[in-house]
Amino acid sequence: MTSTRERQRAAARARLEKEMAERAARARKRRQTQAIVGAASVLVLVVAGTVWLVTALGDDDKTDTAGPAAGNVQCAWTEVPKDQRSPQIKDVGLPPVQQSATGTQTMTIDTDLGPITATIDRAAVPCTAGSFTHLAEKNFFDNSKCHRLVTEGIKVLQCGDPSATGKGWRQTDGTGGPSYRLAEENLPTDKRPPYPEGVIAMANSGQPGSTGSQFFIVYGDSPLEPKYTVLGTITGGMDLVKQVAAAGDDKAFAQQAGGGHPKKEVTIKKLTMSAPQG
Repeated sequence: MTSTRERQRAAARARLEKEMAERAARARKRRQTQAIVGAASVLVLVVAGTVWLVTALGDDDKTDTAGPAAGNVQCAWTEVPKDQRSPQIKDVGLPPVQQSATGTQTMTIDTDLGPITATIDRAAVPCTAGSFTHLAEKNFFDNSKCHRLVTEGIKVLQCGDPSATGKGWRQTDGTGGPSYRLAEENLPTDKRPPYPEGVIAMANSGQPGSTGSQFFIVYGDSPLEPKYTVLGTITGGMDLVKQVAAAGDDKAFAQQAGGGHPKKEVTIKKLTMSAPQG
């Protein structure tokens, strides 16, 4: 039989072993808790870093692909390849890509016969107005002649070729323009006639996206196809245009586009565009 003293010693060893086991268990739990907290902290840092990185990249992406500011539009200028530019092309660079689509501008065509003025609504033709403003600031139109007059079928005086200068006429008159092209805007597809007297519109080759710098002033209702940008409305100087029309043309373009050089020459001394108003 086991003595009382031995039983007491066995019980004491059992309590000690239990206590040591409990201490070991608590120590393991503390280590596990610390490991979990440490891992969670690292995860938080990684996630935070990832969020910062995504946010930073997102901001950069927004900067790179930012659309136009409020009230502006994005315009596309198509450059004429350098190896396709004739001597009549005048390179004055490209207008800004972003253009205002609010307010109105006054175009003043100061000619040797007197001023011709027009009002342009930028909401209708933001890119064309922006192009004209750019060209005017570069003195693009200065000292150029209105090279074409049509008096039969349609009634227009055409200007805007920077190479049509000096005395007399050349076969290349009417082929000049800037080193870029732009898309047509504000086409009068629902108007009859599409181009009534008093309209100023943009000439083009007949192909989409071929608008340049040449424009025409309509001095009598004209049944043209609605594929030419309506730039604005003449507000002064129509009497001067009609004087030129009354003198007739030389039929130089009769076998091609129609009309000819105006017999009463008119030279643009300077063309200016006011700052947008309203």
